[in-house]
Amino acid sequence: MEGINLNGLTTGVVFKDKETGRPEGVQPGSSEEKLKKACADFEAIFINYMMKTMRNTIPKSGLNNFPGKDIYATMVDQKVAQDLATKKGGIGLQEILLRRLGGS
Repeated sequence: MEGINLNGLTTGVVFKDKETGRPEGVQPGSSEEKLKKACADFEAIFINYMMKTMRNTIPKSGLNNFPGKDIYATMVDQKVAQDLATKKGGIGLQEILLRRLGGS
């Protein structure tokens, strides 16, 4: 099995306007803004799925098995994934999607 070539891929931060919170140079309601939001949302879903899959690899034990644990873990994973994708610059997936889908 061959490895994935990641040469030339970079992750970046989308700079936002301090007043509106929108990415720089993007008008409200524009198709570019909608595309950026869709890419960020997709990245959040991907990160959430990745975290859920990683959490399922942890062996179950009696010490950390309490009522509501699964619901709590799901909520934490969703929040962390959303924050990572929108506030922390993500893992680079949204920038790749934007380039491939025609965003600037």
